[in-house]
Order: sequence, then C-alpha cells, then structure tokens
Amino acid sequence: MTAIQYLKKNEKKALNELFELLRFPSVSAKSEHKKDMHKCATWLKNHLTEIGFKARVMSTKGHPLLFAEYKVDKSLPTVLYYGHYDVQPAEPFNLWNSPPFKPVIKGGYILARGSADDKGQVFAQIKGLEAILKTDGTLPINVKMLIEGEEECHSANLPRFLKEHREMLASDVCVISDTSQFDRTHPAVTYGLRGIASVEVFVHGPSHDLHSGSYGGAVGNPVNILCDMISKLHDKNGKVAIPGFYADVKPLTPAERKEFKKLPYSEKGYLKETGAKAVQGEKGYSVYERSWARPTCDVNGITGGYQGEGAKTIIPAWASAKITMRLVANQKPMDICNKIEKYLKKIAPASVTVKVDKHGGAGAVKVPIDSIWLEAARKSIKKGFGKEPVLIMEGGSIPVVGDFKKILGIDTLLIGLSQQDDNIHSPNERFRVCDFQSGCKTAAELPFEIVEVVR
Repeated sequence: MTAIQYLKKNEKKALNELFELLRFPSVSAKSEHKKDMHKCATWLKNHLTEIGFKARVMSTKGHPLLFAEYKVDKSLPTVLYYGHYDVQPAEPFNLWNSPPFKPVIKGGYILARGSADDKGQVFAQIKGLEAILKTDGTLPINVKMLIEGEEECHSANLPRFLKEHREMLASDVCVISDTSQFDRTHPAVTYGLRGIASVEVFVHGPSHDLHSGSYGGAVGNPVNILCDMISKLHDKNGKVAIPGFYADVKPLTPAERKEFKKLPYSEKGYLKETGAKAVQGEKGYSVYERSWARPTCDVNGITGGYQGEGAKTIIPAWASAKITMRLVANQKPMDICNKIEKYLKKIAPASVTVKVDKHGGAGAVKVPIDSIWLEAARKSIKKGFGKEPVLIMEGGSIPVVGDFKKILGIDTLLIGLSQQDDNIHSPNERFRVCDFQSGCKTAAELPFEIVEVVR
C-alpha cells in the first residue's frame, strides 16, 4: 500500500481525528481558556507520539508549545514544520450557523473555528507524514515540528524560544501551511510576504480645547493640520512621498512580473470582492504587484476632537493617527519608521508639536523563484492537487517567517491549503473537505520531492 492509498482508505478516520482537535476551544487571547490550551497541546503531543514521533509539550512565559521530532539519518535533509494550535475568539456567537467548537460538515465544508486557521492545515501535514510512516515504516527526511499556542496573539514568546533553542531547531528549510491558495482552480506556492512598519503620530496644538468661535482662524487646529500632513504622504501618481522611502526597495524581476501576468484577473470581480468603486494605487503597476510586491503607506485610523452626539464647537488640543507601511525586500522596519518621523516633523507647521511613537515591525521575506525548495513544493502540490500551482506573493505579513530567517537562517515554504474566502477570523470559518484531503496528499509527496531536489 502506498501513502496515497493509505490516505484514501483512512479519509473518515482522519476527519474524525481532526474534529477531535477542533473541539478544543484553544483561544489564546482569553485567560479563561488557559486549561483548554494545555489540553489541546497535550492532545497533539499524544497524537504525534502514537504515529511515531518523539513529542513533548514545552512551556513558555505564555501558552505552551509543542515540539516533535523524527530522526532518520543526519545525512538526510531536515525539515522544520511550523503551525499553531491556538485560534481566534469565536464571537459573535450569534452569527455562526453552527457552534464554533462543534465541527460539522455542510456543503463539502468543515465548519468550525480553527478549521482553516490553522488546525486543519497543520493536521493535513501531520496526516501526510503519518501516511508515509504507516506504509514505509520510516520517513525519507528528518522532521522537526513546532506547533505554538500564541500565533493569534502575536507570538510574543516565540522569538526568545527560537534563540534559546537554535540547536534543537536547526533545519535546512521550514514548511508552513497557514496561507491560502490563489483560488479554487489554482493551487499556489507563496514565495514572498511583505513586511510591516508601524507608527502612531501625535499632533499637539493648544494646551487645551479652545472655543472655535473665539480662537478659530488664529490658532492652528491639530486635526486640520494632521489631515494636511497625511495628504502629503503620497504624490499624484500614488507613490509614497517620504524621502528615501524607496532607497532600499528591491524591484520585481522580469521573471516575477511575467509570472504575475499569467494569473487570471477580473477587475469586475475584484471590485465586487472589495466593495470599492475603482482600483487605485501606484502608477505603472498591476493590482497584484501593488498589493503583493510594492511598498505602501496607509492610515489605519484617526483620532481627535469631539466625536460624541451632537455638536461641540472646539479647536481640539491634539489629534493622532495610526499608520502602517507594508515593506518589500531589503526595506528595514526601523529605518522606515525613522524616515516617516523625520518627514512628518519637517512638513508640520510651527504652530504644533509632532511626536511619533515608533513600534517597529517585521521585514519582508522572499524565497528565490529558482530555489530548489520552491521546486520541491511545486512538484508536491501538483501531485497532491492534480494541477500545476501558480507562484504568488501575499501582501500581509507573517513575522515568524522573518524570525526563522533571521534567527535560524532558513527559508520558508508557504504551502497554503485553504481558500481566501474561508472566513478565517470571522464567524462560520470553514475548510473544504477536498482541500484538506488534497493537502494531506501534498504533505505525503513533499518529503520525497525534497530528497530529489537535494541530490
């Protein structure tokens, strides 16, 4: 019996086991679920032990994480599989069509919190490895598995854990299934993620709120001034106007732009998906290039003045804005934070004081499209899903990918199994049964493809 035949024979068993995992309300953000977090981690440890791994639950200053290992031979490649067992809060419960922690299958979907993000995707990797162990008696590679419990609350303790356990985690490459496919007919390999830099700017004017009738026109209004400053963050062509912002930007290669042009795109569909009236952005770039591979600057929120019911005629004493900048290869978060601080202070009038709180962020990550690891991922996905995968990037950030590169020195393969409309972080989160099963097959193929590319 082959690993693929084993998976087919045990489809129902795999789904039942996944349902057991999904029943744990492992909500890392809520202290009331602390015991559930431990129970979930212990369940995973026991399950991995049963299929042949050496597994243990390891404590952190927050929620525990799970480390498992299967050693074959030190001459073989070592792959680190990463995922997370914690989930987002399920509220508002009244918007769910079925209880979030009582998984069911409806219309070909597994409905439950964590089904797509990330328990279902992690479990597909586990089932693929199990199929090889059950049919071949061993694995063709060395495997390490790190499944944490704080991804949904910013992985606060993970960087320190990685630094303290560098030797234990030493690997050749990392595999993460926590992203999505391009669409239902195009499986994908995500080879790059944008980074992020975050600041909050405060504009202070008068020492206290002033009557707008008595002082309006003579005293600078911090809200007006902040809005004017924000309007100068971009030029008329949609480029970020911060001096030096693009200094370290590594542009897309002709090969990458060619790959993006192969992807199907419907402006009508895109506008329907977003609810926007028209697309907008940096001149000279496609929608995919703008949202995946070009740096951006966006105001996430503005605060200032009176916002209660009715009118209150004042000149506010202060105003603030939260700003994030998505970064691409070679841009450094703190360097960008410093540049926006310098620019905002320069363009502010003398009537106000500007303070910028710099929160830093995470750098962009990218695997070369001619990488042997990417080749292995593409081949395994083609066998698992029955279709040639497309190469994509994602506009969001997964800081742990940067941590693996910076701390462990390894690239990451992002093999997304879910769909973009699987309602992650929302009520009625779902994961297609067929995507779970194809993901299991992909996971059973990947180790052999990795062995092939390193020969």
